[in-house]
Amino acid sequence: MNNFNLHTPTRILFGKGVITDLRAQIPADARVLITYGGGSVKKTGVLDQVLSALKGLDVLEFGGIEPNPSYETLMKAVKIARDEKVTFLLAVGGGSVLDGTKFIAAAAHYADGVDPWQILETRGSEIQSAIPMGSVLTLPATGSESNNGAVISRKTTGDKQAFKNPHVQPVFAILDPVYTYTLPPRQVANGVVDAFVHTVEQYVTYPVNAKIQDRFAEGILQTLVEEGPKALAEPENYDVRANVMWAATQALNGLIGAGVPQDWATHMLGHELTAMHGLDHAQTLAIVLPALWNEKRDAKRAKLLQYGERVWNITEGSEEERIDAAIAATRNFFEQLGVPTHLSDYGLDGSSIPALLAKLEAHHMTRLGEKQDITLDVSRRIYEAAR
Repeated sequence: MNNFNLHTPTRILFGKGVITDLRAQIPADARVLITYGGGSVKKTGVLDQVLSALKGLDVLEFGGIEPNPSYETLMKAVKIARDEKVTFLLAVGGGSVLDGTKFIAAAAHYADGVDPWQILETRGSEIQSAIPMGSVLTLPATGSESNNGAVISRKTTGDKQAFKNPHVQPVFAILDPVYTYTLPPRQVANGVVDAFVHTVEQYVTYPVNAKIQDRFAEGILQTLVEEGPKALAEPENYDVRANVMWAATQALNGLIGAGVPQDWATHMLGHELTAMHGLDHAQTLAIVLPALWNEKRDAKRAKLLQYGERVWNITEGSEEERIDAAIAATRNFFEQLGVPTHLSDYGLDGSSIPALLAKLEAHHMTRLGEKQDITLDVSRRIYEAAR
């Protein structure tokens, strides 16, 4: 096991009705800006519950944060936060709202005249302070409610980049599985795929004898395999939704990634697909992952075999046959959830691959993966195999 420094300071309030504890998590003298997305939190009544819980506090609202939150939209909220002297941010929604709110939190403290896009260009390393924030989660997927990372897009340049910084770690997260009952099937499926790929990015690398992290990761994967299809078939099954929600949080709160090598190449290649073609984040992961695993099957051999045996109970056949079966089982799982796994399924013929590679190069993504051995040429082969 590798050395690690793990700090997970987000307070998790989990279960039915925990919104009643929201007010106690925010300073009594706070000037709060609530952020949310396209309006579903209004239709479902979640926003009303939040406003009721915050009655008596000084509260402002900013809606319209889109999936793959854009710099252009977020800068409007940054202006409000600055002009209104906001002292606390509350994200109500899923990972996109949370990611966008993290950017707002950091960008609001940037000096006038300085372009906050530097946050992305420096991967968050220059952030010195941020407005504190919390969240009320309505879409389990990204784990953004309990980590310090975010991904932001810029429409004018076609960029999608990530940043991390401890200053944007949420102070708390309200997780009520009931809030997920009304999610559209596409968002439920995407959330399961997203959490699944987050887990394997930290697990299907190479062995370092980190038995606890491996077993935790395998438990998350098995839970998603068992409960993901049920979440689609039984939308108001509380136990199913609770397990999916907690699995998504655990997949990216730092625990299973502590002391182990991490990959994230699937995410980097997927980000370029989203930025260029507008595909859902989870759709891009489902496209890239099987092709990447097949390309890197030798480097990932030990963990792919372990994954196949422990998650899918694949124990018969040669090593090559077992790896093939593990990759096929993963692809079939995504397809079963309704998330196709080839570019052609989304009307893409691969003609944009040169442009995708150019974007990877522009973003300095020329040596990816746990061994930094996924060059642009390897990325090209992965994109081509994903057609």
